[in-house]
Amino acid sequence: MAGIRFDTSPSAWRHWVLAVEGGVATLALNVQEDGGLVPGYALKLNSYDLAVDIELADAIQRLRFSHPEVHGLVVTSLRERMFSAGANIFMLAASSHPFKVNFCKFTNETRLALEEMSAESGIRTLAALNGTASGGGYELALACDEILLVDDGAAAVSLPEVPLLGVLPGTGGLTRVVDKRKVRRDRADFFATTAEGVKGKRAAEWRLVDEAVPRSEFAARVRERASALAATSDRPEHGPGVELEPLAPVRSADALDYRWVRLAIDRGKRVATLTVRAPDGGEPDDPPSFLEAGSRAWAIAAWRELDDALLHLRFDEPEIGVVLLRTAGDPRAVLAVDRALDRHRRHWLVREILLLQKRALKRLDLTARTFFALIEPGSAFAGSLLELALAADRSYMLGAEPRGATDERRPLAARGPLPRRAGAPARGARAPRTLRRRGRPCGRTRHLRPRRPRLGGGGASRDRGACGDEPRRADRHGGEPALPRPGDARDQDLRPALGVAELDLHPAERDRRAGSARALWEGRPAARARSAEDLRP
Repeated sequence: MAGIRFDTSPSAWRHWVLAVEGGVATLALNVQEDGGLVPGYALKLNSYDLAVDIELADAIQRLRFSHPEVHGLVVTSLRERMFSAGANIFMLAASSHPFKVNFCKFTNETRLALEEMSAESGIRTLAALNGTASGGGYELALACDEILLVDDGAAAVSLPEVPLLGVLPGTGGLTRVVDKRKVRRDRADFFATTAEGVKGKRAAEWRLVDEAVPRSEFAARVRERASALAATSDRPEHGPGVELEPLAPVRSADALDYRWVRLAIDRGKRVATLTVRAPDGGEPDDPPSFLEAGSRAWAIAAWRELDDALLHLRFDEPEIGVVLLRTAGDPRAVLAVDRALDRHRRHWLVREILLLQKRALKRLDLTARTFFALIEPGSAFAGSLLELALAADRSYMLGAEPRGATDERRPLAARGPLPRRAGAPARGARAPRTLRRRGRPCGRTRHLRPRRPRLGGGGASRDRGACGDEPRRADRHGGEPALPRPGDARDQDLRPALGVAELDLHPAERDRRAGSARALWEGRPAARARSAEDLRP
């Protein structure tokens, strides 16, 4: 099974140079013009394609796992007077639409990982712009904690996508300019529609960068700010790290076989089966044993393999529409690993393992495929692996387990603090996608299929919420409670009211139409009774 390889190593990097000195690492961009992912374009002016971003993602991952002594990161360029010209437009012009979508998604996920590394791992980041940063190059700088721009009369920052290409910046540039850097909106409008960008002191005055520094003082100021940022980190001063070994899956025409994960492709049916195996015993249970096991530990290896398989699905299998999620093995072994991680979550390596799991789950959440989780005898949907079922579009369970079994197998996040993905409830506190549309998320899955509402009756004494024992208020249909929609003056049900579609109506108009429909409905008791009988499961 040929395709793009996302697993790389420093010895194979062509576009990035990593140097570690004391507690500060320097990651310098030096794009080779002939080093594109495919032939047909030249990566001039430090422009990047997917190959450059794959190396960047690998560098960030290795800094987090292999270098606990690193407290700060400087992102800069080895090219004089040019930081980066952004994504290569010739590469984009020659690419299919699905590839461009997944390229922008992967690029933004890498920027988010850079921000998470600062917020969660304690590695502070500084963008040292020794030249012009344009488009995606400036978006990379925006993902750092601070930005220093050389003030030489030529270097500028810009987002020229709108004036030059007629498209919006694809990896969060506008959002970070306004929401993260708090640039005034009128200035942001001018900045985003001006191809030449903004230079020097004006860029600092507008908050597009933190400082504009003369070239003669630039190197010293970068060292000073990097040391100040590194001093705020909580990572250890020294100590062994974990070397990330190559994944090395066995590739065949229709499958990828890793140590713990298997991806099987049925192209005729456009279906893939993604199976994750539980650990088979002998897993580490404290930080020293995790350090000794290294990247071979299930808690690291299985989630790295899952992440790599999801990227393969995105880029190399565009025709696959449905992914079946399966697990196999002893669920008690998964729970044992989860408990060990929960006990030692304050240790820097355990923290990185939990964040790795979070990123893999978020990657699954954002992968544009339909995911069905199949919960069968012999499955290991417990603890962290139960998150796969909760992230799926639908979950199907064969047979039933004794009452209370889900309490033992629910994620530990339901009982303690584990990392969150951006904008989501705590891990284990979210219901499957089908249930999230119908009721409130809870710590365990009460039922895996949404129930049809009944007409009439079914008040709070009969109707139970998705969380089991907590009673809920029945809505006016006798079914599940209304789901509030942000921006409305009052709660609004996302289902039609008495046959009247009310999603886009003003509240007053909605109430008037619903009242008319209710009056008509109440005048026909026989029809109402027949309808209620027809809808009763």
